[in-house]
Amino acid sequence: MHLYNAWLPPPVATAARREAAAFAGAVRTAAGAWLPGDPDSAYATLKWISVFDLFIKAKSDIAPEDVQALVKLGLEIFHASHNKFVVQIKWGGLLIRLLRKHGKRLSLDVQWRPLYDTLIRTHFKRNMGPEGWKVRKQHFETVTSLVRASRNFFPEGVAAEIWSEFRPLLENPWHNSAFEGVGFLRLFLPANSRNQDHFTIDWIKNCLDIWDSVTNCNFWDIQWASIIARCIKNSRSVNWDAFLPLLFTRYLNMFEVPISSGNGSYPFPVEVPGNTRFLFSSKTRTLSKAIAKSVVYLLKPKSLAFEYFEKLINFLEQFYHPSNGGRWTYSLERFLRYLVVYFEERLQHEQFGMAVEDHDQSYLGKEERSVFVKAILKLLDRGQYSKDSSLAETVSVATSVLSYIEPTLVLPFVAKNFQLALETTTATHQLKNAVTSVAYSGRALLLCSLCSSQSDDSSVVDSFSDLVVASLSNALLGMDANDPPKTIATMQLIGSIFSNLAVVGVSDDVPIFLQSTTLSNWLDEFFSRLFSVLQNLESSSPINEGYQSSFMSGTFLVEDSPYYFCMLEILLGKLSKSLFNQSLKRIAKFVNANILPGATSEVGLLCCACVHSYPEEASVYLVKPILETIMSSFEGTPTTGYVGRVVADKASTKAALSPALETAIDYYLRVLAISISYAGPVLLSYKEELNHIITSAFQVPSWKVNGAGDHLLRSLLGNLVSYYPIDQYKHVYVMPFNCQPIGNIIEPWGCSKAHQDREAEILNFPPKWHDPSHDELSFANELLQFHFQSALEDLLTICQTKVHSETAGDEKEHLKITLLRIHSALHGVMSCLPEIRPSYKDGRFLEVESTFFIAGSAGSTVGSSEMREKAAEFVHIACRYLLKERTDDSILLALVVRVIDALVNYGSLEYQEWSSHVQAWKLESASIMEPPCNFIVPFHAQGKKRPRWALVDKANLHSTWRCSQSSYHRYRMNADVSPSVLMINLMNDLLDLSLHNYETVRSYAGRSLTKLLKRWPSLISDCVLTLAGNLRDPKAPEHVVLGSCSILISQTVLRHLTTDSVSLSSFIMGILESSHHESLKCQKAITELFVMYNIRFSGISRSFFKNPENQADKPGFLSLISQINALGFETNGLHWRYNLMANRVLLLLILASRSESGIYSQMLAKIAGHFLRNLKSQLPHSRMLAISALNTLLQGSPHKASAKDSKQSVDHPEDCNISSTEEILNEIIREEGFMNETLNSLSHVHIISDNDGSSKASYGASSFQSGSDKAITYFYFDFSASWPRTPSWISLVSGHTFYSNFARIFKRLIQQCGMPVISSLQTTLEEFLISKERSRQCVAAEAMAGMLHSDIIGNLEGENNWLMVQLHKIMLAPSVESAPEWAACIRYAVTGKERAGTRAPVLRQKVLECLCSPLPHSMATSVLAKRYSFLSVALIEISPPKMSPAEKQYHVKILHELLDSMNHSSAQVREAIGIAMCVTTSNMRLSGSFGTACSPQDLCGDVSMTEQTGNEYWSERLTDGANELAVSIQNSTQSKQLESTSDSAEDSMDDREQAAAKRMETIFHFIIASLKSGRSSVLLDIIIGLVYPILSLQETSNKDLSLLAKSAFELLKWRILHRPFLETAITSILSSVSDPNWRNRSALLSYLRTFTYRHTFILSGSEKSQIWQTIENLLVDNQVEVREHAAGVLASLMKGIDEDLSKDFRERSYAQAQRIFVARRRNLKSSVATIHGAVLALTASVLSVPYDMPSWLPSHVTLLARFIREPSPIRSTVTKAVAEFKRTHADTWSIHKDAFTEDELEASLKSSPSLSLSYCSTAYALCNSSAL
Repeated sequence: MHLYNAWLPPPVATAARREAAAFAGAVRTAAGAWLPGDPDSAYATLKWISVFDLFIKAKSDIAPEDVQALVKLGLEIFHASHNKFVVQIKWGGLLIRLLRKHGKRLSLDVQWRPLYDTLIRTHFKRNMGPEGWKVRKQHFETVTSLVRASRNFFPEGVAAEIWSEFRPLLENPWHNSAFEGVGFLRLFLPANSRNQDHFTIDWIKNCLDIWDSVTNCNFWDIQWASIIARCIKNSRSVNWDAFLPLLFTRYLNMFEVPISSGNGSYPFPVEVPGNTRFLFSSKTRTLSKAIAKSVVYLLKPKSLAFEYFEKLINFLEQFYHPSNGGRWTYSLERFLRYLVVYFEERLQHEQFGMAVEDHDQSYLGKEERSVFVKAILKLLDRGQYSKDSSLAETVSVATSVLSYIEPTLVLPFVAKNFQLALETTTATHQLKNAVTSVAYSGRALLLCSLCSSQSDDSSVVDSFSDLVVASLSNALLGMDANDPPKTIATMQLIGSIFSNLAVVGVSDDVPIFLQSTTLSNWLDEFFSRLFSVLQNLESSSPINEGYQSSFMSGTFLVEDSPYYFCMLEILLGKLSKSLFNQSLKRIAKFVNANILPGATSEVGLLCCACVHSYPEEASVYLVKPILETIMSSFEGTPTTGYVGRVVADKASTKAALSPALETAIDYYLRVLAISISYAGPVLLSYKEELNHIITSAFQVPSWKVNGAGDHLLRSLLGNLVSYYPIDQYKHVYVMPFNCQPIGNIIEPWGCSKAHQDREAEILNFPPKWHDPSHDELSFANELLQFHFQSALEDLLTICQTKVHSETAGDEKEHLKITLLRIHSALHGVMSCLPEIRPSYKDGRFLEVESTFFIAGSAGSTVGSSEMREKAAEFVHIACRYLLKERTDDSILLALVVRVIDALVNYGSLEYQEWSSHVQAWKLESASIMEPPCNFIVPFHAQGKKRPRWALVDKANLHSTWRCSQSSYHRYRMNADVSPSVLMINLMNDLLDLSLHNYETVRSYAGRSLTKLLKRWPSLISDCVLTLAGNLRDPKAPEHVVLGSCSILISQTVLRHLTTDSVSLSSFIMGILESSHHESLKCQKAITELFVMYNIRFSGISRSFFKNPENQADKPGFLSLISQINALGFETNGLHWRYNLMANRVLLLLILASRSESGIYSQMLAKIAGHFLRNLKSQLPHSRMLAISALNTLLQGSPHKASAKDSKQSVDHPEDCNISSTEEILNEIIREEGFMNETLNSLSHVHIISDNDGSSKASYGASSFQSGSDKAITYFYFDFSASWPRTPSWISLVSGHTFYSNFARIFKRLIQQCGMPVISSLQTTLEEFLISKERSRQCVAAEAMAGMLHSDIIGNLEGENNWLMVQLHKIMLAPSVESAPEWAACIRYAVTGKERAGTRAPVLRQKVLECLCSPLPHSMATSVLAKRYSFLSVALIEISPPKMSPAEKQYHVKILHELLDSMNHSSAQVREAIGIAMCVTTSNMRLSGSFGTACSPQDLCGDVSMTEQTGNEYWSERLTDGANELAVSIQNSTQSKQLESTSDSAEDSMDDREQAAAKRMETIFHFIIASLKSGRSSVLLDIIIGLVYPILSLQETSNKDLSLLAKSAFELLKWRILHRPFLETAITSILSSVSDPNWRNRSALLSYLRTFTYRHTFILSGSEKSQIWQTIENLLVDNQVEVREHAAGVLASLMKGIDEDLSKDFRERSYAQAQRIFVARRRNLKSSVATIHGAVLALTASVLSVPYDMPSWLPSHVTLLARFIREPSPIRSTVTKAVAEFKRTHADTWSIHKDAFTEDELEASLKSSPSLSLSYCSTAYALCNSSAL
């Protein structure tokens, strides 16, 4: 049994033993309701889902065989419920929860294919159903979560099956299907024990190669990183060492941190469709999580992974520093978090779950743990004071976890940082973070300080004790009413420390800081500080009055976090009796001497903590004096006489309390109410006083005091009748630790998953619950008799006899007091007062038997059901009276709503209490959680350990939740049971109140009514009929419409509409016939209601289709359609939005009827024709909806090119009606002028921006459609079926004015109706094609695209010729404004069909022929550039793996032409040629890799470089002589710079040089396109061969050429190279070091910095040394800018690239600088470059360790400073370097200054005269004082 269930109150725990049998019975009943032959019977099982959820959330001890039976039943129902979204969402959600909760106890096989088919059928097919996008989103998330939960149950061999299914989708990495394929692969691929054989070395290598085939794509990286991480974690037998360089190179580069001053993110990431990103998770945290998971599970003893991990940390640690924050901080914070999480998870698994034989291979010992923790400490050190609060919190949590794993490393780190924070005055925020870290590590500190066996060094143990003392002492200084964060952190620290201790102050045989004397002094100081804080508090929200006052409203101590109260409970509960009495007297003195209205809740909680700890003593010192004070305050006060008698004394009601007295009484009443929350039976001693005070509080003529009396009565009743733990914070047991003497000082913590013998000991110490005694229940019944039953009688008398008929004010006050008393009583006893009994629907007066599911009770029963029923009867009468006589009194009506809510929504008060505490910080804070693995004691557990008080708190919350749910389903499962007449009356009252003209009353009543309807669904129908009638009623006032909409929009009602045809018809017609409400608020509410119905639409009941059409009480489906059609749409002046709604409803209904072939066939043709006519509607929104509708309704199959292709799915029964649809559509299309009007109307949707000539919309009409309109006009289909199907990256033809859904309409119309559409379009298009209007060109392009892609049947040579002629004219048109639209048209026309785009459209070949035909020589260059752009977009859509021979020949032909035209005179044409060459060559390369000599499985990232037959030497021809051309251009530039001619360099270039420059420009365009497009993986050999021109032509006299070289250079920096290209690249790069142009040498250094960083894990030692030496040589370059740049590069490389190289350089540079310094003192001459180089080398060493102080640094800084007397530029270098050193070490100077000697410090300070004198002198003085 779960700990929380074992610790339930004894009566509840006893009843909970019946839950296993109840669960088994529920499973059998649900299985009986499911009929496999009747898929619709699945709906009958849905009501059991919430019942099964009860058992899961209640953590019931249920039998595994019953769970297994339920899982099998759930899977069967799930798979049988095709297109039943609600069923699959409900059952799928339950299955997910069952598998996660009980998966380890189950033995079953789950097949992956049905789950995959469900996903494809519902989310990846074109013709989806009408379900709203929220429903579809929920369905997708449910199915994918179910896949993840089921992966562990996939049978053997499934991994290979899944790989073979999705591997073909990855063949073309430049098609969106690759993204889908990898998304599915990540989702489905199992790595469970049954499928381990699949994960071989070859398979992993193949995966890494495919991963590399797409570059600079975050989505792609995330998917593959997650797949690899899963393999690493589960495939422990694989030796990963061979893959470490590649993996860590990937991981380092995926963080996208800035290198030097560069941008951290790639400028042209590969575009992934929005729907794919949405459907397959691609969040930043997913990437960090995958990398952390991989890294942690790669670590093995003696593995190279540790070395790589440390190097990775060395590179990243600088970005955790507060001064280096940016958008990368989030991913780094997640990385740190998951590193620690997975490390902790792995250690726990190794301690409990790993077989003994596996330990030798991968078990992490102490040495490995130390290496990991040391590396993580670097990140913690940098991030602890981050300005990012999430990172600072993560650092504190990580510190806490690691302190239990390696305390000797982590705790000194905590101590050092706390001391530093105390000494730092420049950054006060550091103290808050440091205090939080100590709080989180408090238990580890105490364990280590008291368990000397953990350390051989006693001084270390003493330092831990000193830290605890120092933190407790100094923390008190942090308690400040003006500094909330620090105050809360301090209280967390105190709570954390005392949570670890047993009873303190009992014995002096403990450390000094725990002895009585020390604690006594500390407590005095603590309470002095606390009282000072309380006296200076200002309430952030004034205490509200009466019924609106929250139980807790106060300052930041209460509202911002519950640390305050919890700290007090822990502290006072752990004190010995003597120390508690000392504290109690101080508290009592303070409370009784001060009235603090601004801190009412805070003082009340202080008293409550005292009373909870020792009720007897605290009641004497606190409760009794407060009672006496209140009673004396009431003496002589005026009274209303409203309590105890019906007619009040009129004279007494006129007087009022003084403000001071009112405030004082209110304050003390509320303090008392909070104080007695957990007082227990001790209150019986003050029974008379409490009775008197409560009565007096209701008698006083002050609403404020009345409200406080309400608070007190609620609190008193709750205390008397409820179950609550009474020894929660006291130390009640001792479990021995392995090391003494901590057993008597530190309290052992427990785990809720207590299974092992030692862990299960905590079960022997359950909490002691407050079980109400007979006297307490008697007292409670007395209070109920007086304040509930008598108040009810008073209420009835007031309403029936109108005793205050003369004085309306008196009646109002009397009603308020009476209702407030009833409300207080109901809230006080909550569900301890039995609920209203239901009745049978047939009118039987037999008592309904309840069904038991789970146990739960708030306390002992008081009163009876009759009392609640009597209250319901009287309150109903009162409500009717108030609605008639006092309908304008919002306070009275709101009180009535609260009372009705408490009466009818049984258990909801407990649910509110549970939900308000369920997110409580205190149970999840790291300060009170010990991780499962504790190497200090050592003692490992199955889960996290918590203090006993926290476990008791969770058990109490669990008990509260059980109470709220135990009664909820008692009667819901019995279809014969209905709510009683009393309940129905109150429901009608709530319904009336929810339509009230006061918004506050409507809001309260609406929420209450919604809760009631959710529990009793049988009441919904009548409500819907009433509310829909209000919408139709033209006389209904605004507030009635608003109230009706607020109820109808609830999920409870919308869900009911799917099962009730009467409600649905009424709802729909109510909305559509509500246009007469002219109020803006009404229209907004009605629109929001319709939109919510639209996006949550989940279908309609099958029974709706079976209703006879002639029954008045049950409308038929077709009659509803007729009613909607009768609205007349545009003919009767219906408002455009209602027209839109009516059209949308028609579409929803027709789509929902697809499963009913008879009805669907009657309607399809007519409705399709209706929407076709709407294409030319005058209303833009109707046109957009018509687009969505026709895209969904038209199947378009009969006229496709082949019969094979026109096979239709059995899922679409409408296909048999295509002929009738075709006839009606053709009739409309043949109407004169129809097509012309349609195209004109659609052209108006294209709103062209004046700025950039592109529309702002992705689907059109965004600029005139609001969000609600879009929700109505677009289907989810528009979101998920994206076009284009390949990434868009060609900027020459980019634009958003081509709407693919418009093109799809024309395509479907042609496929559906054939030749009439084509003929009609031909005539109209000829006019549009010659139009000058851009919008008309747009729609013409869309229509042409649809025609070209339609694959029409028949002898269409004439039409094809017409199409090609028009296409040729478009290509030759001189206008380039509409080029983007026509490029998109061509792209759409040639787009491949089927999922991976592998099947070519019929007309693709003719389109390519047209594009390949050469243009006349006289054509303008813009036309030529346009043609090449058209070629590029056409070739992008061709799938290289499936290229036909003809397509390959086109590529060869095009490439010949491109190679011949590389020297074209136009820059625009050269750019287009470069792009076209990139597409052509990459297609040929990838296609060649799938030739006969190469199977698809051999595809890799850097694919084989075979050339296409017939054009074997194109790559040589492309790059031939490029390096020589670069040298020639460079030489020409230099020679012209030396010449002093009056002509510019450009003018004097001869033809040969100009031709060379143009050719090189084209090459650069090719390189840029290759890198930008992500196609570089197949062209790397060419790109690497052109590295030298890129580097050497950065600065030439031809500015255009240089600009292109720089662009290529910036993109090349991001490319990761693998061997053999790496060696070639290094050779080319290093050969540029002697470039005569210093700017090129500087550019080389920039590239080397990023190149070395990106390849650091795959560069060999000799290559690194070679690069290092090259950079080092540039330190003595003859150009000062190059020298300084080289120093900066070396400084960045010294951190992480290679420790040996760094150390060797550092030592050599120091020795060299010393030699030069000595030589200079002897006046020996050296060149400036030599001296400057030596100084720069020193500078690189100094700046390579910002924020740190290694032992060698002081001497380096000192030596550097001694060069201050050298001339410039040496002097300026020294000054800047020392200034930077001081800036980066300023925050930690108080510690780091001790590393310097006095002489060293003086030398370094004198080196920078530009620094402020005050800083220097202060630092110098500090050093001297410390030396003394």
